[in-house]
Amino acid sequence: MNGGTTTSHKKSSARGRFSGRIGYVLAVAGSAVGLGNIWRFPYLAAKYGGGMFLLVYLLLMVTFGYVLIVSETALGRMTRKSPVGAFLAFGEGPAFRFGGWINAVVPMLIAPYYCVIGGWVLKYLVEYILGSTKALAADGYFTDFIAASGSVEFWFVVFSALVFFVILAGVKQGVERVSKVMMPILVLLAIFVTVYSITRPGAAEGVKYFLVPNFEDFSWMTVVAAMGQMFYSLSIAMGILYTYGSYMGKDVDIERSTTQVELFDTGIALLAGMMIIPAVFAFSGGDMETLQAGPSLAFITLPKIFASMGVGTVIGIAFFLMFLFAALTSAISLVETSVSSFEDELHLSRPKCCLLMAVVMAVLGSASALGYGLLDSVKIFGMAFLDFFDFLTNSVMMPIAALATCFLILRVVGLRRIAEEVERSSDFRRKKMYNVFLKYFAPICIGIILVSSIANVLGIISM
Repeated sequence: MNGGTTTSHKKSSARGRFSGRIGYVLAVAGSAVGLGNIWRFPYLAAKYGGGMFLLVYLLLMVTFGYVLIVSETALGRMTRKSPVGAFLAFGEGPAFRFGGWINAVVPMLIAPYYCVIGGWVLKYLVEYILGSTKALAADGYFTDFIAASGSVEFWFVVFSALVFFVILAGVKQGVERVSKVMMPILVLLAIFVTVYSITRPGAAEGVKYFLVPNFEDFSWMTVVAAMGQMFYSLSIAMGILYTYGSYMGKDVDIERSTTQVELFDTGIALLAGMMIIPAVFAFSGGDMETLQAGPSLAFITLPKIFASMGVGTVIGIAFFLMFLFAALTSAISLVETSVSSFEDELHLSRPKCCLLMAVVMAVLGSASALGYGLLDSVKIFGMAFLDFFDFLTNSVMMPIAALATCFLILRVVGLRRIAEEVERSSDFRRKKMYNVFLKYFAPICIGIILVSSIANVLGIISM
């Protein structure tokens, strides 16, 4: 085992690096803070008990979420490899290849459809800048837009081009530099929209519903939904934390960095809830059906709310600019992880790996972009391409990838070696909790996510 790890260090001498802890934290936070925080968190919070959901989510974040972030980051830094290389550093059998590749393939499948949604966000931002606030709020606007295949494909290409422009610049000059600029601006925009939202007449009830736990609203599905949101929100099981961990210096405090990522990600999720839930309460009088609009919340419900405001255009621009930055930073991390895996495993130059990923993006992304229009008649298990890729990655592959990480540590690497890697630069204050959760709770929790998500799609349970 030691020989494999030593070899990986030698091969990675020219590997990209973050400049330090701040660069790493902002890059990982940029990855974690994405589309899921802005619209997924608020509608799940509304559906599963508001403050009760928030409380459960926070408890899971500081336990289960912490354990998996530390695990993937430590393995990445230990081996100086992206997911495939990290697994193969400890063994050569098919089980190691499977564990590495399932972590590596997830971002390759997510990035294309994620960039399609990023294109939707960019389109809406441009329309708000052009003053089309009322048009965006019209019934059927979003449905007609995603059915217009040429327009959706165009915005998908533009958004993807922005992502590749950053990736080609490299780790420090591209990924880190953009994260350092975009993340502070994103936070400022989020605060601006939140302050405006919570000061609307009738918004106070929304604030109370979101922040104050009501134990009558608790159910088992509250735990399952909060667990799933935390899982996806932190970029766990996407290969991203392996890759970014491999760019981390040995002197960077893993535990402190993980805590800062937790705080940053949770802070943005809280701001998103405070932006959206009070605004919908003020607009609809607390109508749960409006609040639980799901993925359409950002593209159908919120534009209607913005149009009803006196300064709706300004708020719309601020919201979708923030939304765009969140989408870009997450998309950059997905593509960067994929490019890094190609670099490590195919031993090609960065530009060639970017070109290869661009081909993957063009094929899968175009299918997702055209899935509600030109290819609307083509379904996989009754789902359009974008919905199918989302289900396959989020509900099936990511839980399996996380289980592979747990078993790698428990059966091969060992808790002691993880502790040694973390303690190179950290006090590892939560070491006992880490060991207990990884050994006993994490595999069970991940199994629950996998089974419940599949059961939900099959109609066995309702989420």
